[in-house]
Amino acid sequence: MPTLLLICHGENDYLKKNILPGRIPGVHLNDEGRQQAEALAAALEELPIAAIYASPLERAVETAQPSAQAKGLEIQVEPGLSDTDVGEWEGRSWKALERSKAWRAIQQMPSQFRFPGGESFAENQERAVAALERIAAAHRKEEMVAVVFHADPIKLAIAHFIGLPLDDFQKLMVGTGSVSVLTIGRSSTRLAALNLKPPFAFPKK
Repeated sequence: MPTLLLICHGENDYLKKNILPGRIPGVHLNDEGRQQAEALAAALEELPIAAIYASPLERAVETAQPSAQAKGLEIQVEPGLSDTDVGEWEGRSWKALERSKAWRAIQQMPSQFRFPGGESFAENQERAVAALERIAAAHRKEEMVAVVFHADPIKLAIAHFIGLPLDDFQKLMVGTGSVSVLTIGRSSTRLAALNLKPPFAFPKK
């Protein structure tokens, strides 16, 4: 199986204002996010990336664009990489949500939580893992593949592959414009790096 570069999209104004974007259309990178995307492209320039996949949401595709342009690759949109379906919580502020009983449930036992009108963390994890497994199966083991999507789905997928209980997935740190490196093998999976921020020294394959 290939090495997967799990890339979290860049900064946007929703995150800057502590508003939960979910799958709201038209959430674009802001100036800081565009700078993060360019920095990622520069940091990954020398790596032998064979393909680039992205969530269908604009902030992920826009983060992938500088790297795709530098590599002469087409961005392959994978719906399974989309951000969490937070249902009725779309567009609400973190400050308001943190005062709710449901917020405490998310912190204490996310495996049992479902977003009102949306999906559960377990469904989100299953969807993200299935998408990464499809991507991995489409590439040779010596290849390196960039996958640009969202913080919670990245953390949920990593938790699955390294055997971390879903209730502990939020202990993982994945920031905007970061790269985590996952090597998926037939019998084992290795997390080689978590939350790398450019500029960084990355070993060539």
